[in-house]
Amino acid sequence: MHYPHRISRIKKVRKIGFRARMKTSKGRAILNRKRRVGRKIQVR
Repeated sequence: MHYPHRISRIKKVRKIGFRARMKTSKGRAILNRKRRVGRKIQVR
């Protein structure tokens, strides 16, 4: 049986989590854009 590619949760969080977004200016821009729309920012 073939299993789907499962990336570990830690790797995923380190790559696209809140802290990873806050590290770069582009990432902060993404968060601010989401905030402007009124999106709740999820922190993982």
